[in-house]
Amino acid sequence: MWADESVFYQFYPLGFCGAPQFNDGITVNRIEKVKEWIPQLKRLGINAVYFSPIFESDEHGYDTRDYYKLDCRLGSNSDFAEVSKALHENGIRVVLDGVFNHVGRGFWAFADVMKNGWSSRYKDWFFLRDGQSPYGDPFWYEGWEGCFNLVKLNLRNPEVTDHLLHAVESWVREYDIDGLRLDVAYCLDQDFLCTLRSFCNGLKQDFWLCGEMLHGDYNRLMNDRMLHSVTNYECYKGLYSAFNSYNLFEIVHSLMRQFGPEQWTLYKGKHLLGFVDNHDVTRVASILQNPNHLPLIYGLLFGMPAIPCVYYGSEWGMKGEKQQGDWSLRPALEKPEWNELSEWIAKLAEAHKNSKAICYGGFKHVLLTNRQCVLVRETEGELVLVCVNADEHDFDAHFIWGHSDTVDLLSGKCVEINGGMKLPGYSVQYLKVM
Repeated sequence: MWADESVFYQFYPLGFCGAPQFNDGITVNRIEKVKEWIPQLKRLGINAVYFSPIFESDEHGYDTRDYYKLDCRLGSNSDFAEVSKALHENGIRVVLDGVFNHVGRGFWAFADVMKNGWSSRYKDWFFLRDGQSPYGDPFWYEGWEGCFNLVKLNLRNPEVTDHLLHAVESWVREYDIDGLRLDVAYCLDQDFLCTLRSFCNGLKQDFWLCGEMLHGDYNRLMNDRMLHSVTNYECYKGLYSAFNSYNLFEIVHSLMRQFGPEQWTLYKGKHLLGFVDNHDVTRVASILQNPNHLPLIYGLLFGMPAIPCVYYGSEWGMKGEKQQGDWSLRPALEKPEWNELSEWIAKLAEAHKNSKAICYGGFKHVLLTNRQCVLVRETEGELVLVCVNADEHDFDAHFIWGHSDTVDLLSGKCVEINGGMKLPGYSVQYLKVM
């Protein structure tokens, strides 16, 4: 599938475009700013964009009002059509956030329930009970994880399912979207996911479904009946923690458990969405204790089994801390920046997209210390060694390997391996065996 060879870029449009924090009901074409970013995306080597919520919502996008309408703070549906067209014309796929577990209190069907109570024809779209809600409604309802501004949908109701499926169809037919990232997929009804997958298979060839998963067995939802991919939060934590603690064993052992050569490994042959930060977590430039590790963590992300995703602004090292609030992670940006980190990520993206071994190859390691690792990515006809040195000093890496001539896919330099090699301090190399 196309996503398996892609490099993603995530926008949080309401923040990125400088929209008001709360829906003011005024339609302003702010989404067109994305078109100004296309040269940056192409320079980075991005070929897929993932948009956090763009549907009409009360506040932050995850509290949907209308699944068929672009949030007025971002513009009109025709404004988004122009953005989607421009991205596709530049070879960039478009994936939207599908928030199907819950809606906002401003969702039109729930507004009818608030008005008409138990006599509303939409009462069975939600999980109502006798009692009183925290908002004073004359009924109790289920909210997502206790958040009563996020009203849980009854995905067992065929009317609800049909409404959501028709919304997906409208965004495919009218805006040619290529996939969905499903918010809190771990909460979604599995029968609904099966229905969604079957529906999308018939809607558009290679339509991609990725789910937000935090923990547990990802195969529960990532399989031939439901999702193609999920967010790899296990390795997200392992990446920054391994560098901060100078313990590469942590991330490599997670990867061995997920993708290693043994038959029992969990996700062999599957492609999970990898990231070092996103709209919900502290930016990687703020969480890494050693700034010299910033290029290295991206080097490991792009070289390990993953579909890499870069969060807007992080390609030049933007900072942001979760404890300062979600909106501090989702700032408005006037124009893109470019620096050595951006240039480095562009090289990583180019190498990743053009290497079958990195996109599809198996995974094992031939050297692993607290601060160094040499990983083997191999598929039929290609073998690449991903070499990382998280220490400031050069390291003489000795491992069982015959004589090989290699070329570094990142620098273009030839490197000879004969029972080992020298790893420069603070370095990443993708060595393709010739």
